[in-house]
Amino acid sequence: MKKLFVFFTLMIALFLAACNSEGSSTTTESESNGETSGSTESAETEEKQVVTFWHSMGGKGQEALNKIVEKYNTSQDGIQVNAEYQGTYDESLTKFNAVAGSDSAPTVIQTFEIGTMSMINSGQITPIQEFVDADNYDMSGLEKNITNYYSLDGTFYSMPFNSSTPVMYYNKDAFKAAGLDPEAPPATFEEVEEASKKIVESNPEMKGFALQAYGWLWEQLLANQGAQLLNNDNGRTETPTEIGWTEEEGKSILEWVKRMVDDKTFANYGTNGDNMMAGFLAGDVSMFLQSSASSRDVIDNAPFEVGIAYLPHPEDKERQGVVIGGASLWMIDGKSEEEQKAAWEFMKYLQTPEIQAEWHVGTGYFAINPAAYEEQVVKDAHAEKPQLQVTVDQLQDTKASYATQGALMDMLPEGRKIMETALETIYNGGDVNEAYTTAVDQYNAAIEQANAARGK
Repeated sequence: MKKLFVFFTLMIALFLAACNSEGSSTTTESESNGETSGSTESAETEEKQVVTFWHSMGGKGQEALNKIVEKYNTSQDGIQVNAEYQGTYDESLTKFNAVAGSDSAPTVIQTFEIGTMSMINSGQITPIQEFVDADNYDMSGLEKNITNYYSLDGTFYSMPFNSSTPVMYYNKDAFKAAGLDPEAPPATFEEVEEASKKIVESNPEMKGFALQAYGWLWEQLLANQGAQLLNNDNGRTETPTEIGWTEEEGKSILEWVKRMVDDKTFANYGTNGDNMMAGFLAGDVSMFLQSSASSRDVIDNAPFEVGIAYLPHPEDKERQGVVIGGASLWMIDGKSEEEQKAAWEFMKYLQTPEIQAEWHVGTGYFAINPAAYEEQVVKDAHAEKPQLQVTVDQLQDTKASYATQGALMDMLPEGRKIMETALETIYNGGDVNEAYTTAVDQYNAAIEQANAARGK
């Protein structure tokens, strides 16, 4: 019977993971599969200015996006937005690079946050700052801890769209059974370890904690300590030349996991975020880290009461906060003035409180416009599921710095893979010093190679 339940919850988790575009690096933070969207053009739409919008939203994210696009298309008579699913962010970029500069290129493309420098360096985009200036549009009205990431040297190159951060999910029922206070979740690495020991003591069939081997989560655990991923202010004042974190900061994460592996309180799911979520839903692990974009689905589908807490940090470090994840919308160069202006109108529409409220409630992503949290639909959702408020609070409690603003460089996807290998090495019993040294050497080599490719 238990195996049947585990299988059922695994199927639920696989479906939920498809809704989370930040998920794993196998998701992450990887987007899920979905059907190509967009309305069939009628004779009437031929008179409208068509905007082709490439996106990577699958599952519920795609459903919510399609509704918003349809609402926009029926709200006015001059613009027709065709939303077209292009696969994962990586798949979408591959398609874009194949058609960039041609008539087949989209008007707007959604790209993940670590693709920012690749898009800027492509020479194929028009910075939205041009439209912000021409329209006197006030970007300061949007969520500061989100727009901070997408601002470089006072210039906005893209418009924030789907944004999330990692949080810690925990099983309140398991906490109660272990004699832990379900309303006082662990805040530090050390508290997570102690809680994990008590969980296992009370239920030997349940592990205490799981951390997906995902480079995005590694970056977040660094930033929460105030550590920078890259030097030169995370690549925001000059091109990076090496890593930005210290040995103490970098090793602290590996050593934390190693202690739990040795204590046999750690659940090893490797890079597989789907299995990790299934394990949580099945009651095989009591705590895990993952994107806040999964919050509503996890709460709705768990057969126990779910708690959501801030990202943990070492006890000797003050919590600094999180770096925004997700994606933004890029205006593609080479399109007519009319087509770009139409795309800009759609981008502004997406930032209105009503639409951001709909997006937040329908997906779990943050509202880019904080005024959305005053909309009744959001108040009702937060009243019904107060855990959702925790995700917002963590973002708004983040301390602005280069560390939490996030890193910029086009080798970051490769860097994430390097750190995932280091984490998996520790999960499988490897040595911390060896795994750390190898990862640092590979990371610095990737930075050097990226600079050499650009003639730096």
